[in-house]
Order: sequence, then C-alpha cells, then structure tokens
Amino acid sequence: MDTTLETTGTDGVLIAILRMYLTLALPVLLVMASIRVIMTPVFLNEEYTRADFPADYYGFTTEDRLAYAPYAVEYLLNGEDITYLSNLRFPNGTALFNARELHHMRDVKTVTQAAFVLAIAAGISMAAAVYRLGRSAATRREMWQGLFNGSILTLGLIAAIVLAAVVNWEFFFTGFHSLFFQSGTWYFAYSDTLIRLFPEQFWFDAALAAGGLTTAGALATLAVSWRGKRRQRVTFDMTFP
Repeated sequence: MDTTLETTGTDGVLIAILRMYLTLALPVLLVMASIRVIMTPVFLNEEYTRADFPADYYGFTTEDRLAYAPYAVEYLLNGEDITYLSNLRFPNGTALFNARELHHMRDVKTVTQAAFVLAIAAGISMAAAVYRLGRSAATRREMWQGLFNGSILTLGLIAAIVLAAVVNWEFFFTGFHSLFFQSGTWYFAYSDTLIRLFPEQFWFDAALAAGGLTTAGALATLAVSWRGKRRQRVTFDMTFP
C-alpha cells in the first residue's frame, strides 16, 4: 500500500490544515467546556458553603445567595430576554437588580452565548476533522499529532492565564472586562446585588476552577494522543518496514 497517496498535493495541504485546526480549536473547546461546568448549581453550592467565602456586609445569607444567584446564571444560558431578571423581586417588593446591573447582564449574555456558539461550532468542526484524519491509517498519526499539539498549547495558555491571575488579579480582572465590555459599564456599588452575589473572590475561584478543569482535560487529551501517536508509529513500522 502506498501511504503517500493521502499526504501529498492537495490532500497533503488539507491534512496539514486539519491538523493545525485541531491544535488551535482544542483550547477553545476545553476552556468553554470547563466554563460550562462551573456555570452550574453544583459550583455555586460549593462556593457559597465554603467556610472562608466572604460574607455579605449588607445581609445576604448563604441561603439567599443560593436562592438568587441561579437566576443570573440561568439567564445567561436560556433564551429569555432581560425581563427574566428585571421581573425578580425581593420579599419587600424591590427589584433584585437595578438598571445598571440589567444592562451589564444583557451584555454578558451576548458575549456568553456567542462564545458557546463558537465552542459548539469548534466541537462539530473538530469532530469532522477527527473523522477525516482518523478514518485512514495513513493520516491517523496527523490526527494524534494535532490533538497532542493542541494539548501542549492549552497547557501553555492556561499556565500563562493562571499565573497572570495569581500574580496580579486586579490587572487580569480589569483587562478581561475591558476586552469584552464597554468601559465603565461593569463597575458596581458594593451594595448592588451582582457584587453581593458574585464578589471578586467568586470570580477568582471560578477562574482557578476553570483553569483546573481545562488543565485536566488537556492532560487527558495529551495522554490519549501520545499513546495514539506511539501505537500508530508501531503499526507503521510493522506494516511498512
């Protein structure tokens, strides 16, 4: 069998592109999958019930946070408009979120849902690339190499992000918001509901959790792709001396 048929000419360019795509798309998919995992009641419960989680100076109890915070998270994931949040009321009848908070949450939803659409598209495209490269013994090693490289790239990016967050959280937090949101639209009073539900400690923990989950996914992919590369090399050595 001639193994060069699928790796030369036009096919060779396509295979190189698919391998590179796997490398670049894997970090996006792993990061977004990790973010989706922490956007769950499980993570909220773990955060709010920690003994050292900052208490709310204005009076929210752990039970209050567990009752109100899921509405904000659910809004980012569902198809409802901003009235989903604007209609919420405290027991005394006052609005849960003020106009400034509602404006920001609308912006956050736009960014969040665009990111998840991108992640879904990346996942579907990656599945197609894996299928194309993995269906033939002649190109399967390229599939494993793309995933292997993507794992290394992911680990490097996560290391840089976590280092930046740990060394200078304020710079990281401000830089992240400045990148996605209009200046001044994401500053709130400490008495605002969003800050009371999601203080900076929450976001610091969320960033570390997302980084940890992404790292775990990258390490798992690294191990599988390394084994796949090794097995493929042995197969080729045995089949094509």
